[in-house]
Amino acid sequence: MAEAADFQGMNPSPARRWLRRTASLVLGVPLVAGLVAGLLCGPGPAAHAAENTSDSRTVDVSLDTLTPTTPGESDTLTISGSVLNKGKQTITDAEIDLRVGPRLSSRVSIDRVAQRTDYAPGTDAPPVGDKYTVKIPKLVSHVSREFTLSVPVNQLDLDDDGVYQLGVSLSGQTPDEPYNQVLGIERTLLPWQPEAVEKKTQFTYLWPLISSTHLTSETGSDEQQTPVFEDETLAAELAPGGRLDQLVSLGRDLPVTWVVDPDLLASVDAMTRNYRVKSGATTVPGRNQALAKRWLSSVEAAVQGRKVVALPFADPDLASLAHRGKNISGSLSHLQPATKVAETTVETILHVKPSIDFAWPVDGAIDSSIVDVATSAGAHKVIARSDSLRDDLSYTPTAARPIGGGTTAVVADARLSNAFQGDMTKTGNSTLAVQEFLAQTLAVNLQAPGNQRSIVVAPQRMPSASQAQSMARALQALEAQRWTQPIDLVAAAGARPDANAATKVPGTSRYPEHLRRQELPPQAFHDIRNTQNTLDNFKVILTARDRVETPFGRAIDREMSTSWRGNPVGAQLYRDGVRAYLQSLTEEVQLIEKSAITLSGRSATIPVTVQNRLVQGIDHLVLRLTSDNATRLNLDQDKASAQQPIKVEGGHSQSVKFAASANANGPVQMTAQLFTEDGKPYGDPMRFTVKVSEITPTVMLVIAGGVLLLVLAGVRMYTQRKRAAARDATAREAEGSEGSDSSEPEGPEGSEGDINSLDPGQASDPTPDTGPGSGDPSGTGEKVDR
Repeated sequence: MAEAADFQGMNPSPARRWLRRTASLVLGVPLVAGLVAGLLCGPGPAAHAAENTSDSRTVDVSLDTLTPTTPGESDTLTISGSVLNKGKQTITDAEIDLRVGPRLSSRVSIDRVAQRTDYAPGTDAPPVGDKYTVKIPKLVSHVSREFTLSVPVNQLDLDDDGVYQLGVSLSGQTPDEPYNQVLGIERTLLPWQPEAVEKKTQFTYLWPLISSTHLTSETGSDEQQTPVFEDETLAAELAPGGRLDQLVSLGRDLPVTWVVDPDLLASVDAMTRNYRVKSGATTVPGRNQALAKRWLSSVEAAVQGRKVVALPFADPDLASLAHRGKNISGSLSHLQPATKVAETTVETILHVKPSIDFAWPVDGAIDSSIVDVATSAGAHKVIARSDSLRDDLSYTPTAARPIGGGTTAVVADARLSNAFQGDMTKTGNSTLAVQEFLAQTLAVNLQAPGNQRSIVVAPQRMPSASQAQSMARALQALEAQRWTQPIDLVAAAGARPDANAATKVPGTSRYPEHLRRQELPPQAFHDIRNTQNTLDNFKVILTARDRVETPFGRAIDREMSTSWRGNPVGAQLYRDGVRAYLQSLTEEVQLIEKSAITLSGRSATIPVTVQNRLVQGIDHLVLRLTSDNATRLNLDQDKASAQQPIKVEGGHSQSVKFAASANANGPVQMTAQLFTEDGKPYGDPMRFTVKVSEITPTVMLVIAGGVLLLVLAGVRMYTQRKRAAARDATAREAEGSEGSDSSEPEGPEGSEGDINSLDPGQASDPTPDTGPGSGDPSGTGEKVDR
């Protein structure tokens, strides 16, 4: 493997080799003589003065700064740090020394130096000595002291180009062991390349602008659809000194390729206007518009003239899709739309045209199924990592390599990509990480100095602020371009591949188990499919579909985000929240419940009310009313069911009336159901009972007989009254009394009362749009219009 290879092209000149051999001989004679004397005379006091390893962890040595990180011939190397006595005894006659070890021959030997903690005589070089030491007469238990060592580089015997081990040790005595010994040591690495090489390694560093999910699927009912955020944690990342603020302020001066999740840009852009933040069961106004505007402006300025790679919207977890989701219908269909939205989002907000041809699986771990999913999204280049696509070479090959089907794997170097994943808040850790990173880059170049190669570094997706600062320090140290030459990711992907590099993509069984355990479960993709189906059924009835389709489409993208790794509970809660909110919107279009109604007569109209509590109108719906007993009660000219188109403005209700005909008495169950125009049920059916009470011929005969009796009784009463009046008139004449003529009565009072009846053909309410209506069921004993 490349990591096991010795540096090539590093042999010293014959004169230098002669000098070294002579010096070794001169130095070796006294050493051999001392050893012989020791064997002959036995151990003496001098033996205790020799350095040993028994207590080399008593003192914690921390290296806080090392400048310059890549020194030149005329520079002075300055190292500062601190020493802490972790033991129980006071250390006396302490001395802090600098030790320059031999040149390291391979990348593996660099790894070993970084992992060692104990002092080892023979492996660790002797002190530089002379005046380049720091004396500490007394170091009390659990007390720390700061130090600074400064040594001219020309005093370090750095003869040949390469990577050298650099150690800082503390030697001293304790009351129990009153002889000089090494009580603590810390090692780092010193890359030595004072002059620029002829063929430099082409070097690509990815600079990720990615965050976790912050926006919900909820929006306000206003015209602007005010977005709703889960919390204000995004604002903390954008604030001065925050993670995202640091990434932008540091990255704008570095030769990097920006890798952007468009969801982050869209979320920050939403913050630049009115937005709300969840607070318990309600929401409160967001207050960080100015912060969001400032950050977006700084990003736009930083990426001008730089290469920008846009990941699919919300950075979908390709491995989870490949291993858990691709067999669930519809899961892969989200990738291409997410890629298209990504391009539009970046171009609209940052005013640069991004590259959308790259896929970046988690940690660059790939297998054949992941590559298949990545290419289904339209990507032709997959960012992998060398611990996934392994090489068996004596050097580190060029990153780009064809893997079949027109797809290129851009294989990032695993060591360099993982260099800053630790706790970089401690200056000592950061200093060691920077020096090891620089040493590894020089080691790559020196493996095959005549063979120019192109390497790529793909760090963690969401580096912390301190990690970003360490990354920036390392890249700034390479600005002199003595052994590296920066190029962007697109150029690196187009580099001429190494014919000997591995191109066989590992099988699915080779995917790392620790990463597989972090994947989204299959249930996540079932939830996503159900939400998408609900959205598909809902949006077809809307008159302003984009108000619902856009926020929910992006929310579904976020449900597949890589950022949910390690947070399965949060991922499930987010999916549940999206699904519940969408369901609540669909239920704003409903049928108002009806109680039992009575139908008297052979024909009537049955009203059913549709209520729309959305702010937008609905259309492309039909309301179907079905009779469970068409023999007793039928609809629309002797049919069991009838339907009518529905169109209701936002915030209004509409009463739809169906003509019904009764043939027999008794209760009939009716079912009202909304359907989309393509025949899919919408919402729950509504059932109610119609009580048919028909007026039969016998009843009509009885009524007619009663009317006839009333008429005959009236005639008789009229005749009797006329006869009585005539007799009275005759009597008065007979008596000779004078009287005046009286009018003939037209009938007894109340004899002309009409019987009112309902016209079976009476028209229904001519104004169906009733305005905002109640969803309460109709009252008991409701009677239909006839």
